[in-house]
Amino acid sequence: MSTVSEASVTPKVEITDEDIFAGHVGGKLSVETTAPLDSQRALSIAYTPGVAQVSRAIHADDTLADRYTWTNRLVVVVSDGSAVLGLGDIGARASLPVMEGKSALFKNFADLNSIPLVLDTKDPDEIVETLVRLRPSFGAVNLEDISAPRCFEIERRVIEALDCPVMHDDQHGTAIVALAALRGAAKVRGRDIEGLRVVISGAGAAGVACANILLAAGVYDVTVLDSKGVLSSDRGDLNEIKADLAARTNPTGRTGGIVEALNGADVFLGVSAGTVPEEIIATMASDAIIFAMSNPDPEIHPDIARKYASIVATGRSDFPNQINNVLAFPGVFKGALDAGARRITEGMKLAAADAILSVLGDELAADKIVPSPLDPRVAPAVAAAVAQAAKDEGVTAS
Repeated sequence: MSTVSEASVTPKVEITDEDIFAGHVGGKLSVETTAPLDSQRALSIAYTPGVAQVSRAIHADDTLADRYTWTNRLVVVVSDGSAVLGLGDIGARASLPVMEGKSALFKNFADLNSIPLVLDTKDPDEIVETLVRLRPSFGAVNLEDISAPRCFEIERRVIEALDCPVMHDDQHGTAIVALAALRGAAKVRGRDIEGLRVVISGAGAAGVACANILLAAGVYDVTVLDSKGVLSSDRGDLNEIKADLAARTNPTGRTGGIVEALNGADVFLGVSAGTVPEEIIATMASDAIIFAMSNPDPEIHPDIARKYASIVATGRSDFPNQINNVLAFPGVFKGALDAGARRITEGMKLAAADAILSVLGDELAADKIVPSPLDPRVAPAVAAAVAQAAKDEGVTAS
């Protein structure tokens, strides 16, 4: 039986096409100066001849760039436009409004400078080489909206090639918030997440990352499905990523599809474009937990899901329990940069999930298993936890 009241549902805000396009005229970003340029003296300090002294100093000691340029606080949001939102492969130019929005979120929630960098190529070699060549210009890389399975290779290779924080947010931002939400849901239900039987629908970027972080958090029984059914070791049609995941999940050897997987399951976590019929959801364990995270259309409508689940979450803002990546990525990158981390580790992601949940405290409830994406407490809490985890794991520069 649902414990979510109608009053807790965020009212739907009516937005017209005119509102949307007006809000994007000229883009969503601008550059502001931090040094005055209102006199000849100020101009001589900020630009020639004064700037030459700073350039000479950095030439002699390139670590000074961190102090005297914006590099170490600049996140580049990088995409090839191949998997943008629910729009698919729309190309680099059409993806730019989304990347501008992501950069705006970095500034608004974590006070990090950020610029979008859309690349007119889908070749992993060219993407990696481009970022290697541009490395002196930025301090961290947020990979965004790159299609699977190329996203796994690209992220791995960029991490290997660069000495700075790199994260594909479609994978790990989603996974971090999903773990935080599951911890919150389990706490409300009086359960330990380790004992939950979890079914993940979707074996793309988000699905793989969610499975990995749940395993790292101690969840034992995780089953993952792609469009052809359960990932199991006896399937001969799996790519390298799925085969690896099949070897580490599905401990009881289930086969078949969504019908077989969901029967008796405690948790449904949907990160696919598919739909799940009500009669299948009805076979889940009593007081189930349902995260139907696809946007804009969840795998099962929340109103139907609540007939069978005690806790329901979606990716939408007009229902309770929005699983939104903005709860994670601003604080993760801020914490990594604050600590001088060379990379973002699994431990830092787990720390981020714990920090997100910790913000709620006594506010935790069935209709509030994660904070609001607009909660100003979240990014600072996540940043502090991530920075400490980076230091504890020894991935900082010093």
